[in-house]
Amino acid sequence: MQSFSRWGTQRLSATTRGIPVVDGLATEEIGSQGWRPCGGDLALPALTLDEAAFAANRDLFLRWCSGAGVAVAPHAKTPMSPELARSLREAGAWGTTVANIQQAAVLLAHGERRLLLANEIGGLAAGRRLGALLGAYPDAEFYAFADSPAAVASLAEAARLSGRNDIAVLVELGAGRAGARDRGTVEAVIAAVLAAKGLTLGGVATYEGAVATSGADETARAIAKLMARTIEAFAFVRDAAPGRSLILSAGGSAYFDVVAAALVPVAQRDGNATVVLRSGALFFSDHGIYARAFAEIDRRGGLVIDGVHRSAAESFRPALMLWAEVLSRPEAGLAICGFGMRDASFDQGLPVALSVYRDGVEQRGLAEALTVTRLNDQHAFIALAEDSPLAVGDILALGISHPCTCLDRWRVIYGLDAGGTVTRALTTQFG
Repeated sequence: MQSFSRWGTQRLSATTRGIPVVDGLATEEIGSQGWRPCGGDLALPALTLDEAAFAANRDLFLRWCSGAGVAVAPHAKTPMSPELARSLREAGAWGTTVANIQQAAVLLAHGERRLLLANEIGGLAAGRRLGALLGAYPDAEFYAFADSPAAVASLAEAARLSGRNDIAVLVELGAGRAGARDRGTVEAVIAAVLAAKGLTLGGVATYEGAVATSGADETARAIAKLMARTIEAFAFVRDAAPGRSLILSAGGSAYFDVVAAALVPVAQRDGNATVVLRSGALFFSDHGIYARAFAEIDRRGGLVIDGVHRSAAESFRPALMLWAEVLSRPEAGLAICGFGMRDASFDQGLPVALSVYRDGVEQRGLAEALTVTRLNDQHAFIALAEDSPLAVGDILALGISHPCTCLDRWRVIYGLDAGGTVTRALTTQFG
């Protein structure tokens, strides 16, 4: 049987963005260097994580989950950082969500033992790959989606090769993306699981974000319809698996409140079911798409945490910061900054300037007049007033939109303490 070992200490050098030295440093040594990105100690651009903000978001959301009667398996695809995944589990998360077999291999190798693979895996070749992986971790509790008998057959192949008889299958309902579209397909998936060796019915799952539109009312109707279909499918699964502990899984980072309101009463009436959310990006928040999503949550009534109404927009704090240097002031009204599409997400909005530093000192009031207008591979175009004092060598701290498509551009992100000093290097494992 193939073995999958944990990665050991990594040594970081100038081959890693942000590292200002040529000779390698062990990841464990990074936090003792006293580096401050605002002072130019890192080789820019660099991406940092506000440790306090991340911890505050974590604790806030886990408290909300406890009060709402739901569990959460944070989606590891956002940071693909085993350290952060472990920290969320140790703080009280139910488990960890992954998007594919590669991500499952990374998390299993780093000690996670309850995984939800929130996707179909592919065909029989993928089933063989999954079987080899799960055979190496017989103590892992594993759930996976299926929306067709073909998907069930692939999971059955994984069970056969791994020698396991406990791979839990969640019947996925869907619209706009993957997922069974009708009752007949749901019944066919259930029948295929019952007929397969090594598989068990684990519950139902869906992803409400796939039906979201630009209109709030239209989105609400679409999610309500999807929740109704999911609840109907859960009843079919329950009839086929009486007495078994089941889960209902949904909930990204934008509509988790809507999902909980729909599914928690179902789980409570059932008495042997758990609602498991898969939110991941909200632990990082941002200055774009999730800032807007949290404002919409407030429009729907906000969050109740420990019996107190809280504003989602005010409570979740952006934890990611992109740092970059001004490279050129080639003409009036334009600055060129040293970051681009290889460094920052841009699918849900361009980065926004938050602060400017010169020789480590913040230049107050300067960032508000800067606008990122477009990106090349490694250049950002900044519009500013013709008489702006922004100068070559000034360092910009920028907020991003959409953590998922920003973090996957980085092999290493740097934790920052409250004083802006690097505390650690967090390596990512996107493959």
